[in-house]
Amino acid sequence: MNFKRLSTALVCALGFAAPAFAQSVIDHPECVAPANPGGGFDLTCRVAQTGLAPHVSSPVQVNFMPGGIGAVAFNQFNTNRADDGSAIVAFSTGSLLNIITGKYGAFDENSVRWVATAGADFGAVVVRADSDYKNLKDVMDDLSSDPQSVVVGAGGSVGSQDWMKGALLMREAGGTPMQMRYVAFDGGGDAIAALLGGSIEVYTGDVGEMVPYLESGDMRILAVLSPERLDAPFDQIPTAKEQGYNVEWTILRGFYMGGKTSDEDYKKWVDAFNAAYGTEEFAKIQHDKGLLPLNMSGEELSASIEERMKTLREIATEAGLVQ
Repeated sequence: MNFKRLSTALVCALGFAAPAFAQSVIDHPECVAPANPGGGFDLTCRVAQTGLAPHVSSPVQVNFMPGGIGAVAFNQFNTNRADDGSAIVAFSTGSLLNIITGKYGAFDENSVRWVATAGADFGAVVVRADSDYKNLKDVMDDLSSDPQSVVVGAGGSVGSQDWMKGALLMREAGGTPMQMRYVAFDGGGDAIAALLGGSIEVYTGDVGEMVPYLESGDMRILAVLSPERLDAPFDQIPTAKEQGYNVEWTILRGFYMGGKTSDEDYKKWVDAFNAAYGTEEFAKIQHDKGLLPLNMSGEELSASIEERMKTLREIATEAGLVQ
């Protein structure tokens, strides 16, 4: 799929389709980022906070609920906040993978209500600006010859999507995922701090969360794990594929609610996102956050999640993460 053409086409389409929705009246609207500030979940909630501002009756507040790379929040919204109609929770493809591998406990994808997407993101191989690794080949050569010499870290434990990115790199280097020297952190913000502090050498993160750090000159992206090069500000960064390594990872970013949320409250959030999707302003927010405008809500998103879960279960089984 040509994601650059998809991005352009969707932005153009949005410019011509602006359905008229009244503001959704939501008491104390909240977006829960299930990690510490600074990572991909934070970014996802900021899209909702800014993008929904004209379409909800009160400003969306962003709150953080770290723990278990989303497990604490997932359990909260399946127990004592299962009917909370005022809150949405950020999720990513990694959250779906955590459900599959049992990291979220007894609850599964059918335990919550899938609300809407914030857009699509892509994996990235990131180093500090002063790293000896000048390109992806340097990293892959070391992974191939001496995997233990490369300290890889990210915001997720073994089996998470960030681990999967490193595992795919390790496999492409001719080794096995279990040979990788991997350090797990509770969210992308913590992993980025570790990279900048020198505790890890390579961060397998996401493109979208890199925008402020690239502007500051603190880090460099050696490769994006997208099918093709992305649009600005990432258009100068080569893909892993064009550097000769068949590694790709697309991240869906979006929001869910508790499974016992009323249809009325659920519809308010879905309507608000649909209204936002029909504006050029929302498309610009997605672009500025490094996301492609992959816009789905309500039943369409729920059906997409069902299909994605089937595919991810196949991948997880192949990697030996589930039986």
